[in-house]
Amino acid sequence: MTTNYSYKELYKFAKNIFLAIGCSDDDATQATNTLLSADLRGVDSHGIARLIGYVRLWESERVNPKPNIKVVHETPSTAVIDGDKGLGLVVGPVAMKIAMEKAKNVGTGWVAVKNSNHYGIAGYHSMMALEEDMIGFSFTNASPLVAPTYGKERMLGTNPISVAIPTKDEPPFVADMATTTAANGKLEILQRKNEKAPLGWVQDKEGNPSTDPGAVKDGGALLPLGGSPKNAGHKGYILGSIVDILSGVLSGANYGPWVPPFVSFLPVSDNPVGEGLGHFFGAMRVDAFRPKEDFLKHMDHWIRRFRETESINDEEKVKIPGDPERMFEQERNENGIPLLKPVVESLKSLSEKFDVELPNPN
Repeated sequence: MTTNYSYKELYKFAKNIFLAIGCSDDDATQATNTLLSADLRGVDSHGIARLIGYVRLWESERVNPKPNIKVVHETPSTAVIDGDKGLGLVVGPVAMKIAMEKAKNVGTGWVAVKNSNHYGIAGYHSMMALEEDMIGFSFTNASPLVAPTYGKERMLGTNPISVAIPTKDEPPFVADMATTTAANGKLEILQRKNEKAPLGWVQDKEGNPSTDPGAVKDGGALLPLGGSPKNAGHKGYILGSIVDILSGVLSGANYGPWVPPFVSFLPVSDNPVGEGLGHFFGAMRVDAFRPKEDFLKHMDHWIRRFRETESINDEEKVKIPGDPERMFEQERNENGIPLLKPVVESLKSLSEKFDVELPNPN
């Protein structure tokens, strides 16, 4: 059902596609690094499978391959960035670097972004802060596919939250999660596999629980984290709302049902409330709170104690956020990245369109 491709082969292909749509060499490199980090970390819904989606956005003139990314407002610890319709894969890292630079200077840095596009996995951006032993935060709003609790209308995106926390000797703590029960990309994977969705992931257009992974395409909606109201779905709704407000309302981007859809065949709102899609990033120097070595030592202690938690069975041990992704990254660096047939077919179509050599499988 899947074919493995080496990271190196996919990297070369993706970069050449980004170059073909007009990105500079630096931007094509950054976009490829951001995109493929998802495949390495096992988040297949946001990796190379999305490449054709970015190309379609470019074809519909919703992505500017040569953006003039600029700061339009700032204080010593904050900034607002206009992404100039650039690839979020490129705009996001620029914004995160600015947040980190501000944190170096004054202890914390917070950057809101407007006029951007889909930025890949949230974790890529938050993890940038780990290189400086900082705590990183990464949020983004997204295509409106989620119904608020008790609602039928699609008002929010999957609106992920990622927080990366440095350690001394243990692997870092990296939380990266959608504020929905599942990301839309996971439904796409189920559709490619012709499998059903677990109950609690989606509702149909009438608001009824559904196991059809195509229910969203048919007018239904994703459910907030928790699923139904009786299972505390209102908490996921609240979390998604916070992300939307920080990413959209605060930055001057679109928010709620006005966020532009990722798929190019759906129209953008003819009455937008902001510019493009929005992100929100943060970086904190731990020594702005306590000596860095003390913090890192106690993070190691925190992680080791949680790993020692008595588990409910011998097969499932307690994991630290970031553990599953690290396991994927190690395995896929060694054995390649598995791609489903529909994803390979999408790469073939891009190969033919841009006359770029198709990757060779392992």
